[in-house]
Amino acid sequence: MLPPQSVPSERAPGVPEPEELWEAEMERLRCSGAPVRGLPYAMMDKRLIWQLREPAGVQTLRWQRWQRRRQTVERRLREAAQRLARGLGLWEAALYEIGGLFGTGIRSYFTFLRFLLLLNLLSLLLTASFVLLPLAWLRPPDPGPALNLTLQCPGSRQSQPGVLRFHNQLWHVLTGRAFTNTYLFYGAYQVGPESSLVYSIRLAYLLSPLACLLLCFCGTLRRMVKGLPQKTLLGQGYQAPLSAKVFSSWDFCIRVQEAAIIKKHELSNEFKVELEEGRRFQLMQQQTRAQRACHLLSYLRVNILIGLLVVGAISAIFWATKYSQDNKEESLFLLLQYLPPGVIALVNFLGPLLFTFLVQLENYPPNTEVNLTLMWCVVLKLASLGMFSFSLGQTILCIGRDKTSCESYGYNACDYQCWENSVGEELYKLSIFNFLLTVAFAFLVTLPRRLLVDRLSGRFWAWLEREEFLVPKNVLDIVAGQTVTWMGLFYCPLLPLLNSVFLFLTFYIKKYTLLKNSRASSRPFRASSSTFFFQLVLLLGLLLAAVPLGYVVSSIHSSWDCGLFTNYSAPWQVVPELVALGLPPIGQRALHYLGSHAFSFPLLIMLSLVLTVCISQTQANARAIHRLRKQLVWQVQEKWHLVEDLSRLLPEPGPRDSPGPKSPASQASRPRSFCPGFPCPGSPGPRAPPPVPSVVDAAGLRSTCPGLHGTPASARRFRFPSVAEL
Repeated sequence: MLPPQSVPSERAPGVPEPEELWEAEMERLRCSGAPVRGLPYAMMDKRLIWQLREPAGVQTLRWQRWQRRRQTVERRLREAAQRLARGLGLWEAALYEIGGLFGTGIRSYFTFLRFLLLLNLLSLLLTASFVLLPLAWLRPPDPGPALNLTLQCPGSRQSQPGVLRFHNQLWHVLTGRAFTNTYLFYGAYQVGPESSLVYSIRLAYLLSPLACLLLCFCGTLRRMVKGLPQKTLLGQGYQAPLSAKVFSSWDFCIRVQEAAIIKKHELSNEFKVELEEGRRFQLMQQQTRAQRACHLLSYLRVNILIGLLVVGAISAIFWATKYSQDNKEESLFLLLQYLPPGVIALVNFLGPLLFTFLVQLENYPPNTEVNLTLMWCVVLKLASLGMFSFSLGQTILCIGRDKTSCESYGYNACDYQCWENSVGEELYKLSIFNFLLTVAFAFLVTLPRRLLVDRLSGRFWAWLEREEFLVPKNVLDIVAGQTVTWMGLFYCPLLPLLNSVFLFLTFYIKKYTLLKNSRASSRPFRASSSTFFFQLVLLLGLLLAAVPLGYVVSSIHSSWDCGLFTNYSAPWQVVPELVALGLPPIGQRALHYLGSHAFSFPLLIMLSLVLTVCISQTQANARAIHRLRKQLVWQVQEKWHLVEDLSRLLPEPGPRDSPGPKSPASQASRPRSFCPGFPCPGSPGPRAPPPVPSVVDAAGLRSTCPGLHGTPASARRFRFPSVAEL
């Protein structure tokens, strides 16, 4: 940062020389505590500032210089490792291409799919590390002969006649019966009594699903908070500075034509999202009270009709599941195996179509129409899975149902000797059916539709056009599959492995569908809003899977002749037994106190205090954001005053020169700051009025106009372009 050369020109009395301004700027930078790395100067100037900040007369010790070099090397290695991790990350190139061509909203769907794949791999790693490897390594003793129980049942199940042998193996694979005696299902895990074990397989098997759900909850919650929309914190009236995107979004390191095209599409999609949100906000502000009241009444009417449809749909799922379980002796048994998954798929396919038709009859705005349909689609998807789980519980575990075999054993022991395997098979079939449905729609519906639309002409084909790639619908499909996987962690421990394979293949199927067979959604999505919605639905699915699992683990009797918990009234009973065997009396009393009501009340009070503190901190942050926004506006106005002072101090422009900055009355036709939407680096704080009107604050001048360092006075005459010129 060399001192500016003086230029002979006429100066008003009291105006400081450029050398004085430069010295004042150097003194300010030397005394400032701002990091040198963040200053808007060249590397040579930053080295000079670094040298000026060294204590006078003190030589830097050798170990201090070595420590600085070490920190620099560590930072560079860390940045290089992060770049390498991003470069070697799963599907990074594909995600970059999708984000550039179709926007960040559609890219967030594929990123969410990758996140679910990582969650499934983490669950599989936990199960393999704490259950499968100890079983293979320790080789626990044989559990002994099974209990000889005599069941008083009204009749025995007959074999299914009329089944061709050629189809037996295929149907057994599709229904899961080919893997009944493998570690895929609960019944294959068997060990001896706890007193003879060095490592408790039962405890590991019990805690592994709970640990998986807890880790998935933490990861989802962290990602949900990270993707929280910024407008929630900045306020509804906040408008993103488009000028910042226009002038600072381009990457000048791009040298490849394909990368430039992708970057252009990405910027175009960002502008579409910003303009669409601005138009939506303007329409909402223009509504009158009468219009809002009419919309509210129409909302109530449509919601009541859609609610009745949802009730009918989940009732159909309940009766289909009940009929499939009660008629296993029929000759059409193999077809009835997939009756509940088929009804669920049919309901989830026809439901959104009916919802959209009912909403379109009311002539809602596009944004309201999409949000209302999406809300009910989420309700239908999760309610269908919840009703499927409840119907299985009523049929197998006799929940809310009186049956003779349930009085003695706690479950329907006549029809389901190993009821955990039966539930695991149902969830296995549902997962298989969801993936087969995805493949069928991609290659038997979307692909033929694209071929017909591209090769045939006519009004009908022009109206039909390519299928629209709907992000919410695809998200609900994979969330439903993930919810089924979480529901089956206890009954089918290796179901995350199966779902990982399905998610891996689904990524390439959906990518092919998006790039070749579909068109982008007409409604653009912001990535932060999409991510927040995805994680919210995923949390609801996690809650839907955790509640039945917690009830089964704590209250339902295990099967008598299969699995790890044959001699326990409930799987959770293994925890008190291990505590009594392995802990001293002091530890037992401590755990008993932690599980008693005497500890729950102080814990509830502590959580209430923590929640109160968090709410208070959130409110304080909101007030601080409001103050910072006001301070930002004040700083921009202060910079304009400095620029106007500069324009008055400079010599009058000639007839060919452009006029200086205009008065505040004409600020509507010019940008508000050199850094649109954000303060420039090193922006000045409140400045006291100078004793002489002609003196200009050097710090404010240089922070406002960083490009005027050492520039002659004749070259500092400029003007701001108007909106029309932009």
